[in-house]
Amino acid sequence: MAHYAIGDLQGCLAPFQALLAEIGFNPGRDTLWLTGDLVNRGPQSLATLRFVRRHEHCMQTVLGNHDLNLIAIAHGYGRLKKSDTVTDILNAPDRLTLIDWLRLQPLLIRNEQQLLVHAGLWPDWDADTAAARCAEVEAALRHRRPQAFLAHMYGNTPLTDAAGSEAERLRFTTNVCTRMRALTRSGALDFDYKSTLAEMPATLQPWFRAPNRRQRSHRIVFGHWSALGLYQGDGVTGLDTGALWGGQLTAIELGSGRITQVAGLPGGDWRRNGD
Repeated sequence: MAHYAIGDLQGCLAPFQALLAEIGFNPGRDTLWLTGDLVNRGPQSLATLRFVRRHEHCMQTVLGNHDLNLIAIAHGYGRLKKSDTVTDILNAPDRLTLIDWLRLQPLLIRNEQQLLVHAGLWPDWDADTAAARCAEVEAALRHRRPQAFLAHMYGNTPLTDAAGSEAERLRFTTNVCTRMRALTRSGALDFDYKSTLAEMPATLQPWFRAPNRRQRSHRIVFGHWSALGLYQGDGVTGLDTGALWGGQLTAIELGSGRITQVAGLPGGDWRRNGD
């Protein structure tokens, strides 16, 4: 029995299936964590969502920002961008089943050694605090009327974990877990920086290098930051290796640390296909 994690799929079903074949994934024996962003930008969002749901007995995913955006749009919030490729889901005959299933997925998954999250965790949260904060968002999403959460989900404030309204507290947790890459040196969220670690200005720091980060009891497995690429260090493993951008799709066997990669979206950068 092997336990794997794979980076952001974003509708790239063919590379995903190729990677599962490459690692010899056995759905009756092995288990898999996915870093979120199952959908959007790639060509097979609907098929990817159906595939993961069909294998939920052996595959677990956390929610990413693209997944949350799909849920919000399906409930009348947010808006479709020209580059979005989720219309097939919104028009599918099983859309309600798929959206409801997606809405039930967690922000955070943990075991004794690892924490799985889409983007990252606030440095001041230990593992128990992170789980509690994520559980608050999960409860709001799973409520029979998630509109109360979705109506206030979008926005770039607050930038620190300061006391505020319930809506602000939930939005901050959501932004940290699904959108965060960099922090200012004073410890505030920065939503603008999306490039490589080498190019990061001295005024910023990657969230996982914040001083006195409190989740050192666990290795954090995450995706989201495609320009970072495969990253192992500082007590974290970053797995988004740009399958959409002419890069690769990456799997790690969490016990041995063995890395396996396959080519990403055929034709390279998804933008060249006019999406």
